[in-house]
Amino acid sequence: MQIEDTKLSGVKILTPARFGDHRGFFSESWNKARMEAAGLGHDFVQDNHSLSHEVGTIRGLHFQSPPHAQAKLVRCGRGCLFDVAVDIRKNSPTFGQWIGVELSFENGKQLLIPEGFLHGFVTREPNTEIIYKCSDYYAPDCDGAVRFDDPDLGIDWGLNCEPFLSEKDAAAPLMKDFVSPFVWEDRA
Repeated sequence: MQIEDTKLSGVKILTPARFGDHRGFFSESWNKARMEAAGLGHDFVQDNHSLSHEVGTIRGLHFQSPPHAQAKLVRCGRGCLFDVAVDIRKNSPTFGQWIGVELSFENGKQLLIPEGFLHGFVTREPNTEIIYKCSDYYAPDCDGAVRFDDPDLGIDWGLNCEPFLSEKDAAAPLMKDFVSPFVWEDRA
């Protein structure tokens, strides 16, 4: 597995090896022992799978606060999406900065997002499926969001149409009205 660092401390791009022949391919998308050996020890307890029918569907920017904060390992099962992580750890040198990665069935890339980040994505193809592991169970009382189109974040979603949004995402607060429950810890 190829592991790439990003400009956001803790956020990694993982590209599992694919072993193929005339039948298709095999890929190991997660191996706890190998990840722990690489310093990426997350104890994932829940897998989620969602389908978005329309191109331009945006889900996010979401987070789950302590005591049920979640790390996520995100991949695309079918189609293509642009996946985004935003640093919301108070006092982090990259607070408010974001990275985006195209995840597709074709490229097989995954995005590892630790606790303390907003997460969201936009679909690039119809009927796109996203599959992701979470390090804690969903807790509705810890669920939160920030507006996907917040001008202070300046995320380029690459939209060529009006986005398809949930009511929750359309009503999410701006970053300036958000008080982060996360604090950056310098582990250097």
